[in-house]
This record gives sequence, C-alpha cells and structure tokens, in this order.
Amino acid sequence: MQRRTFVTASAASAATLAFPSLMAQTLPNGPIRIIVGFAPGGGTDILARVIGQKLGDMWKTQVIVENKAGASGTIAADYVAKQPGDGNTLLMAHINSQAITPALQKVNYDAARDFQPVVLVGVTPNLLICNENQPAKTVKDLVELCSANPGRVSFGSAGTGSAQHLALEMFMLAAKVKAIHVPYKGSGPMLTDLIGGNIQYSFDTMTAATPHVKSGKAIAIAQTRQQRVGAYANVPTMVESGFPGFEATTWYGLAGPAKMPLAMAKRMNEDVNKVMLMPDVMEKLAASGAQDGGGSTEKFGDFMRAEQIKWAKIIKDGGVKGEA
Repeated sequence: MQRRTFVTASAASAATLAFPSLMAQTLPNGPIRIIVGFAPGGGTDILARVIGQKLGDMWKTQVIVENKAGASGTIAADYVAKQPGDGNTLLMAHINSQAITPALQKVNYDAARDFQPVVLVGVTPNLLICNENQPAKTVKDLVELCSANPGRVSFGSAGTGSAQHLALEMFMLAAKVKAIHVPYKGSGPMLTDLIGGNIQYSFDTMTAATPHVKSGKAIAIAQTRQQRVGAYANVPTMVESGFPGFEATTWYGLAGPAKMPLAMAKRMNEDVNKVMLMPDVMEKLAASGAQDGGGSTEKFGDFMRAEQIKWAKIIKDGGVKGEA
C-alpha cells in the first residue's frame, strides 16, 4: 500500500515538473509577428499594438506589429496564409481581407480554408465623419449636399472593397445619391487627407477616427451599428438618421495559417481572452467602440463564415465591383 502511494506521488510530481514544458510547447519559439494589412495609425494597427504589447509581456517574448499595407488587407492575408504553421506569424484578421474583398475579386488565398482562427478581438461601428470645415454636419444635410452635387462629394476609404467602401455603397443606394469614392492604403493616410481637406467625408472605423474626433479635427455625424455605443452616446445611428436597417461594421481578430496546430491556437485564445479582460485594455477597446470580442476559436471561425456569406450576398445583390 505504501509502495503504491509512493509511485502515485512520484508520477504526480513528474507530471507537475513536466507541465511547464508541455505548456511551453503550445506557444511559438522566438519573436512573434502580428501582420497588419493597413498603414500605421488605422484601427487594425491600433488594436494589434494594444493586444501585441500585452501578449509580449505575458509570453516573455517580443511581439512585433508589422504593416504590409495594400489591396484592402489582402496582401497581408496572402502573406500569412503561406507562412509555416509554427505560430510565429499571425494575422490581424479583418472584415476586408476575410469577408469582403474575396467576394469582390480574385485573391491568392481561400479565406475559408487557409487560416486557423484564434480569437475575435472586437466588432466596431464605422463612424460617418467629416473635417471641421465641411458645411454638411448631419446626415440630412449630407444627403441634400450629395443630391445637389451628384458625383462631386468625396468619400475616402481604406481601399477599394474595404468596409468603409461598402458602407459608402450602402449609403448611396439607400439615399439614392452619387458620390466620389477615393481609396487609400489604410485609414491612416486617408485620415490625414480628410483632416487636411483633400477629401470631405468617410465612413471610417471608430478605432481610427476617435483620436481625431476627440481632438476636434474630425466631426462625427453618425455611427453604423443599430444601437449607439457608449463611447459615442451623443452621436445618432444611421437608423436614427432615417435609414432603417442600416448596419455596416468593421471587425478584427487574430488568426494564423491553417497549418498552425489547434492546440497552439487554443492556448493563444486563452491568453488573448485574459488580455482583453485587463482593465486598461477594456478601456481602450471601449473607447474604440469594439464590442463582442473574446470567446473560443470556434466562435471566431463561425463568425467569419457567417460574415463571408453575408457580404457575398450584399455584393452580388448590389452589383458592387472591385478593382479591375
């Protein structure tokens, strides 16, 4: 009886000693890169840096945010899809690269099969914004301005086929107006031009637009989820502004190449969920309007598949065209 007790205790001790090693095997070795498909300063970049810095502290390794801007995030997505499955390269997955652009034009990856979901970071409204010098600062006035100047009022976006572009297309269809779409390689350079007066309006991500709205250099006219978010309690929704059913969001998450082991994705998922519950991170997510983040790898996978189906239908029904 004593010998059995001794063996059991020894086995338990060995398992305990081995546990940190087994846990370490589910995380990558060496520095980790989070690839962002847009220029620095945009919403995707901002959230990647918030999450990446905390993960670096938690994992005691360097987490580097690397920007590979262009083609509405698809350059970055294509790059990550072709990386080894060692977990050292992650994608800050985005509605553009994972749901919208693949339904608009040919891309060199399969958004449904070439990625291992890790976690949904958040869903944010877009903000309809303008620079402080624009005459129309309500949705009603903007519709009148576009109606009086067909094809002359300019709207910037993070690129052709971006969530901002699709929000503009939805607005033009609903309001029965025409405007000029001006695509950029991300929200950062687009916002610089909007504030500088080179373009007039944008349906930009709340994450990217908020610092400029707070500074007074950009004016928030409306938001594009059907319920107001706390950070913009005084800004009406497009629904409240006379557009029933209008909802155009932007979302972000972490994903790896499809070859990345599920056990590694689940370990990362657990840690990112912990990061998103840190008070300072929760504050930054709330300020950017990011909601509904967290949950399992399966939740994020199901969410992306639903978004792919939704936007493919909207693009087909609306006859929206991508880049030639």
